[in-house]
Amino acid sequence: MSGKVEVTKELLFERVKTYINEQDSLNMIEKAYNYAEKKHEGQYRKSGEPYFYHALNVGYILATLKGGPQTVSAGLLHDTMEDCGVCFEELKEEFDEEVAKLVEGVSKIGSLKFQDEKEYQAANHRKIFIAMAKDVRVIIIKLSDRLHNMRTLMYHTEEKQKKIASETLNVYAPIAHRLGLAEMKNELEDLSFMYLENEKYHEIANLLEAKKSEREEVIKKMIIDIDELLSDKNLIFRIFGRSKHIYSIYRKMEKKNRSFEEIYDLYAIRVITQTELNCYEILGHIHNKYRPVPKRLKDYIAVPKPNMYQSLHTSVLDHNGNLFEVQIRTEEMNDIAEMGVAAHWAYKEGKYNSKAEQKEIENKLGWFHDMIGLLDDLEQDHPTDLVDKIQKDIFEANVYAMTPKGRVIELPNGSTPLDFAYRVHTEVGHTAVGAIVNGAHVPLNTVLNTGDVVNIRTNKNTGPSEDWLKIVKSATARNKIKSYLTKKETEARAETIEKGEKLFSEELRKRNLDEKIYADKNKLESIYREFSSNNYNEFMYAVGNKSISLSQVLDRLTNTKSHAMDNEALTKLFQEKAKRRPRTVSEAGVIVEGIDSMMVNVAGCCMPVNGDEIVGFITRGSGIKVHRVQCPNIANETSRLIEVNWDDNGDYQYDSWLRIDATDRNYLISDIITLLSQYKITLNGINSEVMPDKLNVHIDIKIKVNNLQQLENVMTNLKKINSVVDVARRIR
Repeated sequence: MSGKVEVTKELLFERVKTYINEQDSLNMIEKAYNYAEKKHEGQYRKSGEPYFYHALNVGYILATLKGGPQTVSAGLLHDTMEDCGVCFEELKEEFDEEVAKLVEGVSKIGSLKFQDEKEYQAANHRKIFIAMAKDVRVIIIKLSDRLHNMRTLMYHTEEKQKKIASETLNVYAPIAHRLGLAEMKNELEDLSFMYLENEKYHEIANLLEAKKSEREEVIKKMIIDIDELLSDKNLIFRIFGRSKHIYSIYRKMEKKNRSFEEIYDLYAIRVITQTELNCYEILGHIHNKYRPVPKRLKDYIAVPKPNMYQSLHTSVLDHNGNLFEVQIRTEEMNDIAEMGVAAHWAYKEGKYNSKAEQKEIENKLGWFHDMIGLLDDLEQDHPTDLVDKIQKDIFEANVYAMTPKGRVIELPNGSTPLDFAYRVHTEVGHTAVGAIVNGAHVPLNTVLNTGDVVNIRTNKNTGPSEDWLKIVKSATARNKIKSYLTKKETEARAETIEKGEKLFSEELRKRNLDEKIYADKNKLESIYREFSSNNYNEFMYAVGNKSISLSQVLDRLTNTKSHAMDNEALTKLFQEKAKRRPRTVSEAGVIVEGIDSMMVNVAGCCMPVNGDEIVGFITRGSGIKVHRVQCPNIANETSRLIEVNWDDNGDYQYDSWLRIDATDRNYLISDIITLLSQYKITLNGINSEVMPDKLNVHIDIKIKVNNLQQLENVMTNLKKINSVVDVARRIR
């Protein structure tokens, strides 16, 4: 896959004809070649070369991966939509729908408006991930496109070089790695590293070059020794040395804080043989002659990597103390190790079925299936959030745990058995109650390590709690837990509303009242706000959780005369009672016209505050109680009411009870108290009650405020607290 080869039409077709012979297929590729060349006519790259040269190189890279006629054609055409104004329908008509969809999947999203460059890039990546989920060939084309762009990056400004290199290293190289495209991944990483850390790149490159002859001599001697060893065993094999790429050496130096001379596997040998049994036999012969390094044997044949990679890895010391990494694999394993998914997906003339191949790849690549699920789960996420979650959960995942049956589950760092459970299956996650890791019972918040064997204990009678959101590390698990809690909350609220309707109907029957009349939503609408409800569902929810009195509701509904009395009528009544009487201001900050000797207090049931519409009620023996006009406890009174007003000149404080409906969670009460403290609100009382569903909670708080405006401001901010559903004033 070297970038030094000068690609021509002849070279492209020479490569294509090594695996495609059907004339119709060759005709399609030639047509795509001619079509793209014509469409890009007059367009030039920064290097001064015709733009079509880039398209030709992308087509050639795909041919080295044995892409089918549609894939190679789409590679040649991949920029015609974006740069030449060709539409989907034209490509479909000229070639076929499959080619058109591949080109559309690779094309950027166009000229939509975005807040910044990062959001634009994220939207492009999201589009590619979605297209990739439908057809893996989209990302193979995109990676080939990016590889040639990286090979010709020297013609751009330094700023653009770093920007493209950073995107390549953080997005495209990890995808190539997950797809098992080792050679492509290595070249993308090395080229990116060269532009991002030029001095460090050349420092390592120079060290490698300085020791090249010495290293080659050591490797050559080891190859001869192993060749002689295995030749005596009647085995068919081939053996060769391999070099480490520069970025992987840099990563090991950084990760292990070691110098160049201390990096283990600068000496590396690969042995290719016929069968799996041969691989283990060769391993035994090598270990018998050379001393193996403890804990450096890895069997990826028995337990393949998530990108389908299979091989035996061991480290041994030769007789001079040189450390070698030896890889042993079959020819088929080697093809997959070099080309990953592309080796499996490679075009098979007369047998190729794109849908069947896509399905088989999904089955073989567990992470690919996880990515599809994540895309579905996070479909409504902001593009930047979605891409960040996919990168963290899929492309940066490097913890490999196993089920008891040997299935490898790939997880992000810091993942727990709960993350593992949700990767196995959503229901396994929802019903998890414990975990057994490596034979020992552990809590669900235990951090997993590579190689752990995890068995999830489940109970169908349980479900997630909000605390789980603090345990899980993967976006997959977090999103599924949130969906479950939202669904349960909706179901619980619906059940409470249904309960409220049932209680309301029963109360109507007890009073021999016609349900058709008194349960009519239009009739009820007139009293919603009097009971701190905004609509029918809120009203019935309050009835269902018994936060308002059904008796008061029915009394209000059946006394239409009192209910109909408006503020104008009340005002007239008060004025008649208060004519030519003295004016008194109470300690509660209430002005009473015409009363000079009675005790005046705010009512404890509705707890009015300055700013509420109020009315005075003359009690027997307790003076005047000031109520809110809408208070149901005075709804049937007419003769004992008196006009009262607020004194706006004094400095008063008023008690108020609030009912907070919320989904139960840890630290909820602490968050409420913190918010009240921030707004310098005095808290005089707090009670909480967890509902029977064990998901919802009622919290009653008694606070002091200066006026209605301050109270409403506090209520608005309480509603913003996570998991709070509603906040309303209580009428006791």
